[in-house]
Amino acid sequence: VCIVALVTLIGLFAESRNPVVSSDVALTAGGNGPGVLPMWAGVLGMVTAALTPTAVAIGVGREHVDAPYATGYIGGVGLLLTVVMIRRRVMCAWIGVGLLVIGSVAWLGPLGAFSFGLVGAIMWVSVAQIIMHSLDRASRDTMRLLELQRAAAAWQAAQSVRRRERRVRVQFALQVAGPLLTRMIGQEGALTDEERAEARVAEGSLRDELRAPHLLDTRVRIAIERARRQGSTVTLLDEGGLDGLSDDELGRIRGEIADAISDAQSARIIVRSSRHAEIAVTVVGRSAAGDGLAADDTVELWQEIARTTSV
Repeated sequence: VCIVALVTLIGLFAESRNPVVSSDVALTAGGNGPGVLPMWAGVLGMVTAALTPTAVAIGVGREHVDAPYATGYIGGVGLLLTVVMIRRRVMCAWIGVGLLVIGSVAWLGPLGAFSFGLVGAIMWVSVAQIIMHSLDRASRDTMRLLELQRAAAAWQAAQSVRRRERRVRVQFALQVAGPLLTRMIGQEGALTDEERAEARVAEGSLRDELRAPHLLDTRVRIAIERARRQGSTVTLLDEGGLDGLSDDELGRIRGEIADAISDAQSARIIVRSSRHAEIAVTVVGRSAAGDGLAADDTVELWQEIARTTSV
């Protein structure tokens, strides 16, 4: 009885020396689990389950093995193996149950062993495994739900940022095109050549703000406006690929875009971002200003801007 009680206490309070395994089990169990039972303690539980029936039978004598005080070890060992199961030594627990069944049946007979509590011991271990499995599954579901909630919160935050960014872009566009639109409405569309040129510049700026906000800063806007006033057609296309870059890298890329547009003399300038692993932006200058390719249309400018300075 003292040995069974001592081994049960060891099973309750023994700590694993493997912090990785213990932390993983505690994480699966919701962070409050005691960790995996050390292997030596699980083996000690199996040995106790194997030796206790014989030790008790020898101690009380063959003629008293079925006395109530002599069969109480079945419940004690069943409790010990239940602790071993809860501490996640599943194989040790079931091997111990098998050894307990063999020892008790050998001394008490099948009918005597199962009538004196062996069925209860087996059920305790079985229920412990079922509860442990259910709790682990509930913990995993809870962790999954938390991950989904975090993802939903992140998505909502991203959508809020996008909406705020769109409002800022629309406000900026109205600041650029609003006065000109008001004047056009007041004059019923009767604009001078200078006002028509201003309208084309304002329309292009509005399109840039909506199409490719990541490619723009003050230097790029000034370079594009100067190129348009000189008669060039400038098209910005943001096809992604700039997300995740640092502010310094974005500033460098935009600076190179501004320099390329300022130096270009082409009739049509196309600035396109990409998802290429090394190239962030491509600047192309064509001799024809139209959308189609003419027979004499040639590429006058081709500049690739690296994603990082190490490329």
